[in-house]
Amino acid sequence: MARIAGVNIPTGKRVPIALTYIHGIGPHFAEMICESVKIDRTRRVNDLTDAEVLAIREYIDANLTVEGDLRREVSTNIKRLMDLGCYRGLRHRRNLPVRGQRTHTNARTRKGPAKAIAGKKK
Repeated sequence: MARIAGVNIPTGKRVPIALTYIHGIGPHFAEMICESVKIDRTRRVNDLTDAEVLAIREYIDANLTVEGDLRREVSTNIKRLMDLGCYRGLRHRRNLPVRGQRTHTNARTRKGPAKAIAGKKK
């Protein structure tokens, strides 16, 4: 099992698909990594040599922000918005949708399960 950026990559999958298991690498970046390191996209992870895995690891370390660093950066950005007291920060603070979605009927993922109101039935 190959280990890149602190994540165990699944061995049976194709390289671009397996790279998406790393937080911060999506399909587009996975294809870009394969192109720049000159690895065929149809190859499986268990077919890679140690040198190729090392090349992928070095490319990711040099060019991308992934895993813990990315999570830390995102959380500090959210904290900054909350400290500023801007609208987006207030929405984060109140645990409501941030990007303009309606909350009258939806937003259950963000608000949690619906709370029953006492004395509503007549």
